[in-house]
Parts: sequence; structure tokens; C-alpha cells
Amino acid sequence: MGRERRGRRVRATVAVAVALSLLAAGFARPVGSDRVPALGPGGEIAIPPFGVGERLTFEIKYGFVSAGAAVIGIPEIARERGRDCYHIVSVAESNAFFSVFFPVRDVVESFLDARELVTIKFEKRLSEGDFRAHDLVIFDHDRHVAIYPGSGEERDRLVPLALDAQDILSSLYYVRMVDLEVGTSVYIENHADKKNYPLEIKVLGRERVDVPAGTFDCLVVEPVMRVAGLFRHKGSLKVWLTDDDRRVPVLMKSKVLIGSVSAVLTTLETAHAAPRGS
Repeated sequence: MGRERRGRRVRATVAVAVALSLLAAGFARPVGSDRVPALGPGGEIAIPPFGVGERLTFEIKYGFVSAGAAVIGIPEIARERGRDCYHIVSVAESNAFFSVFFPVRDVVESFLDARELVTIKFEKRLSEGDFRAHDLVIFDHDRHVAIYPGSGEERDRLVPLALDAQDILSSLYYVRMVDLEVGTSVYIENHADKKNYPLEIKVLGRERVDVPAGTFDCLVVEPVMRVAGLFRHKGSLKVWLTDDDRRVPVLMKSKVLIGSVSAVLTTLETAHAAPRGS
């Protein structure tokens, strides 16, 4: 049992290291390179406001206490199941102080078809305290099935897949191409935990927020989560997106069982000129 736990820890550490190296290597390339016209919401062809080289760095806070950092970015265009995909990577790690009480090392990856903007593969590795989880899902849009690969002698499990389904990470990018109007909701087909559901995103209002990366006029949206998100815990989530054509997330707040967790943008490199901040 001890050897198995050590093995899991080693694999988690390797996963974090690989993801971080991908993020670092990707940003040696020109910001916004490899952006191609894609099939956007409503069937219209558009160039996404994100691309290779985009990198968002957040400070993670538990209440008022700094708990760690997270980086979300697109380090490369990767070939996956015969398609060119935006390789979206999210890495979250607790800092040295917080790790004494509750160590966190989470890596989430999404492969988003660069032309059709649908998920091709999703993988999530969570290490939070004593909790461990590893999920891998192949999105087979031709057969309309999600494939959950078996381990060892287990057979792959196939479940129905909704048309044009996204995963929870790619949805954060896809919503940036959707027209958002205060007082309305938009819906994005989602697949997670062997279930299909329309992810409702409520557009609550407009606010100006101050974060270390600057001051931004934002739209405030609330995804209605039916499953756990990028991290283990379920809970209400609000996201502040810049109120321009880039829709960059600059602040995220989530209520958990005790208190709240927030992600505050500290630095950004975007596929366009940076959103106007001060």
C-alpha cells in the first residue's frame, strides 16, 4: 500500500512537471500564433480571441490567505485523434505554507478542436490532501460516444455523448466567443462524470474590479455547476470576464463548505493586445 501511494505521488509530480514544462515551452512562441478561423456559436466562422501563447497566472486565496498559484494557458497546437487541437493546460499548486496543512497539485488538460471548437480529449489529475483522482475521457464526435478507457483488464466504457459537447475547462474558453447580455443565460453542452448536461451560464451584471494585473471593466457570470469543476469541491462559482471582445477571466470566486476560494489574475499574456487595464 505504501509503495502504491508513493507511486501515485511520483506520477502526480511528473504530471505537474510535464504540464509546467509545456506551458513554459509554449510561451517561447509568438503570442497568439496558430490562431485559425473556427466554427463558433451559431455556426458562424470566426477567429477565436484566444490562441497559442495565451497564459493567465492567478494567485489562489482561501479567504484572505494566499494558498498557492494557478496557471491556465495554451502552450501548443497538438495533433489528437487526427485533428489539430488547442492544447489547454491548467496547473494549480498550493504554496509551501498551505501545503503543510492541505497540499494541492492539480493538472487539467483539454484538447479543443481548433476548427470545430469541440473537445477531443479531456484529462484531469487531482491531488488534494489525501484525495486522489484521475479521469480520462475521449470525445468521439463521429460516433457520438464518450470513451472512458479501462485500466488493466477492464474494458473501455462507452456512454452517449451530446452533440458538440465541451468539457468543464474548454467551456471557459468557448464562452468567450458567445454573445453575453446582462440578465440572460447562455447554455453550453457539457459532458462530465459520464453525464451530458447543458451548462447554464448566468450573466449577472457588470462590475469594475481591481486585481494585481490591473483594473478591468467586467461582465460577471455564474456557471451553474452540476458536477465538480476544475478542482474537487462543488460549490457556487462566479467569474469576472473582461467586458470586451476578448472576455479574459480576471477573477474567479467559489464558495466551498467552509469559507471561499478565489483566483485573482496576477499576470497575463493574451492572443490579442492585452485588455485595457490601469
